[in-house]
Parts: sequence; structure tokens; C-alpha cells
Amino acid sequence: MLRLLNIELHKLRYNRSAKILISTYFILITFIALIASIEFDLGPIHFRLADQGIFNFPFIWHFNSYIAAILKLFLAIVIVSMMSNEYSHRTLKQNLIDGLSKKEFVLSKFITVLLFAVISTFFLLVVSLILGYSFSDFTELSIVFSDMEYIMGYFIKLLGFFTFCMFIGILIKRSAFALGFLFIWWIFENILYGVLNFRFFRDSDIPEQIMQFFPLTAMSNIVVEPFSRLNFIKTAATQIGEELDKDYGVHWYQLLIVIIWTVIFVYLSLALLKKRDL
Repeated sequence: MLRLLNIELHKLRYNRSAKILISTYFILITFIALIASIEFDLGPIHFRLADQGIFNFPFIWHFNSYIAAILKLFLAIVIVSMMSNEYSHRTLKQNLIDGLSKKEFVLSKFITVLLFAVISTFFLLVVSLILGYSFSDFTELSIVFSDMEYIMGYFIKLLGFFTFCMFIGILIKRSAFALGFLFIWWIFENILYGVLNFRFFRDSDIPEQIMQFFPLTAMSNIVVEPFSRLNFIKTAATQIGEELDKDYGVHWYQLLIVIIWTVIFVYLSLALLKKRDL
């Protein structure tokens, strides 16, 4: 496995655009700290985000996991480009000529995206600990390391999304079209939800029950938005007569759905590669 990983890392080492995108991704995660300095001045209402508890333990695990997951598109571009370059530079055919099997080729790509997910999760963990201990009002260990399921959810979400990108890269070959397909699939899932919600199952939770099995929706469901958990949002909602009743937890069945999709994408990648005449 180390041999396969070394092959992929060697390819990335000489890919300037990939190094720029990867660096940008990790730099932007560190810039989450800048959110602490954002101030809102709305007439008589004046507040700073950091003072609203966004970096308090254990809320920070939820908040940072959600924000960092938005930035995953940078690594998605790297993964899709990594696959398309195999075709445009003919390195895939050369690897096979040199004795690498198609199974080993797909495994090398999966190990690479797994490494991306592991490093990203560890990096987010470190950044969150630094921010938490810098701004949090609660630093007891029992509080600091509660709600760690959001970090696990972040990891599973990244791994599922990256394997989806890997599969699309093998399926479509060209990075621009592959990213376009990813965007179109996202639109498709949203349109399908709208049709189910407003046309067939209005005022019902059936659309949510159906859509939770679609890949991008399943990944999105793992870590939901954290903003409505903030006290000032709840207070504002109460003042206008709204009650915010939302499930913010990370559930085992949500993780399982994404894990199943991850296995499916890896299997389809191998099946497609075996079927295709290179």
C-alpha cells in the first residue's frame, strides 16, 4: 500500500495547480479564526461573532466541521484533476504497462483520497483546539472532548465526497466536465426534493426520508447548519414567535448511508475501469 501511495504522491509533487489548491484549502481552514473578528453594527444592535459563543467548547466542533466542509471543493478539484490527468497524460496506460493492475490503480487513488480526508480531519481538530482554548469560556476536559462525533462526521463526509469525485473523474475523464457533472447532480437532487416536497408529498417529511439516501444529500445531512443553535438566533426567533426545533445530532444511520455510498463509488470506479478499453 505504501508503494501505491508513493506513486500518487510522486504525481502530485510535480503538479503545481494541485499544490496551490491543497495549500489554499488548508490556509482557508486556518482563516476560520478571522470569523472571531467580524463585528455587526445594526443600529442599536452591536455584537461580535466571537462573543456569541461560536468558539466555545463543545459547540466549536459543530461550527468548524460545518464551515470547513464547505471548503472541500478545493480538494474535489484536485481529485477530479488527478483522475483526468491520468487520461490526458497517458500515465494510466503507462502504469498498467509497468505492471500495475487496474485494482491496484483504483486502490492507489482511494488511499490518496483517504489520506486527504485523514489529514484534513486532523488539521481541523488541531485548529479547533487552538481556537477553542483561545476563545472558549469552558475548558474542562469533559466539555472539550464532548460532541466529538462532529469530527467523525466530518471525516466520513469528506471520504464519501472524495470517492464520489474519484468516480466522476474516472467516468467523465475531463476535469471541467466532471466538475460540471458534480454541479448538475447537486442541482438534480435539489430539484427532485422540490418536486417531491411541493408536488407529491406537501406538508410531509416523506421527501426528507427519500432524499436522505441520495449521495450529496446524505453527505450534507451528517453535519447540518449550526447557526440556529446560537443563543442570539434563538432569542430573535422567539421574539417573532418562532420555535427552532431541529435535530443537530450526528446519527449512526447517516454515517452508514455515506459509508455505503463510499463503497459503491469505489466498486463502480473499479468496474468501470475494468470494462473500459484503455
